[in-house]
Amino acid sequence: MSSQSRSVSRSGAEIRVVDAGPEHLATITVIYNEAVRNTTAVWNSQVVTQEERRAWWQDHQRSGYPVLVAVSPGPDGEQVLGYASLSGWRASFTGYRLTAEDSIYVAAEHRGRGAGRALAAALIERARSLGLHVIVAAIEAGNTASIRLHRSLGFERVALMRQVGVKFGSWLDLALMQLTLDSRSLPPGRS
Repeated sequence: MSSQSRSVSRSGAEIRVVDAGPEHLATITVIYNEAVRNTTAVWNSQVVTQEERRAWWQDHQRSGYPVLVAVSPGPDGEQVLGYASLSGWRASFTGYRLTAEDSIYVAAEHRGRGAGRALAAALIERARSLGLHVIVAAIEAGNTASIRLHRSLGFERVALMRQVGVKFGSWLDLALMQLTLDSRSLPPGRS
């Protein structure tokens, strides 16, 4: 399902959120690898190749979970500011099929300008259209910008897991946040 939404960045530039395509994978790879090398936003120390990102994107296409990009006019045409995706939460267990986890990454030079908010809002809209019930955000507890963003969109912190990760020689705490997307009292079906 293709979608597009528009918003305006803090600098006044238009931000559009669209479905990611093969033409976006090079920039998605660069953004992800920068986060691996320089942040605790992703608890991985291994960078990925563009072909690995292509396989990841294709997996999302097959599973029906979105990969979105925030784009804005740039000096050489449209530039990718960041990307976001939904993935199955504990996907190997069918009981979690109405819950997804969000992932949002913004290029370092575009952070704090509205791309993350535009991506998160578009993910929430897409999750609702997919009939999901809950979005989970698993955030390094020191990532106050991401926690603040999620809280502003209605997510609540439901757990803090201490010292469950390690990166850059330090223990990392994991804040779990969730957004309940609807008020259905019973899930569909039996199991």
